[in-house]
Amino acid sequence: MTTDTAHRDIGHRDIGGVLLAGGLSRRMGGGDKCLRPLGGQSILERIVATVRPQVGPLVLNANGDPARFAHLHLPVAADVVEGYAGPLAGVLTGMEWMRGTAPGVAWVASFATDAPFIPRDLVTRMVAALEREGADLACARSGGQEHPVFGLWPIRLAGDLRRAMVEEGIRKVDAWTARYPLAIADFDVEPANSVDPFFNTNRPEDLAEAERLLASGNL
Repeated sequence: MTTDTAHRDIGHRDIGGVLLAGGLSRRMGGGDKCLRPLGGQSILERIVATVRPQVGPLVLNANGDPARFAHLHLPVAADVVEGYAGPLAGVLTGMEWMRGTAPGVAWVASFATDAPFIPRDLVTRMVAALEREGADLACARSGGQEHPVFGLWPIRLAGDLRRAMVEEGIRKVDAWTARYPLAIADFDVEPANSVDPFFNTNRPEDLAEAERLLASGNL
């Protein structure tokens, strides 16, 4: 299944951002892993600082009481598909929030909120890959591994995604993206210290490793 790929000169104001924090964080022992401290601030605060300059409007996708994120001064939107349906629900939430709140935005960039070292040029490079390949969607890749939750999504596909989730029960990101031409933005794993820019803090030991990487001074 393909769509019209006539997208040229995608600019900063055309792209909104959605921070995906709607999961249950089971491997971290529950709670909001994105609020765990790292290097004197929360993981989420680090990510917001990296993401803000890359997009226009920015929304946080999180379930439960939004007051726990009040210090970030961000709009918070709960999943529009019930049942903790995973990152795709967050992407759809971002699409529909932008369509209702920022109608001039045509694209949504999605960011996992457990990856404290994401690149400052992530969105720029996803846009470049998408335009170069004439694709419908884009995602990041590092060390040969794709990271579909770090993606660039056209809001024109929001209806298709909602139908796929609600009527077909689609939950895996790559099961949905496989229906469309997908561009890949490649990122190197830093050879000097083997730091993957998409290293994520799923477990307590990952958080300890992130602290060690920060203390090494190589980031």
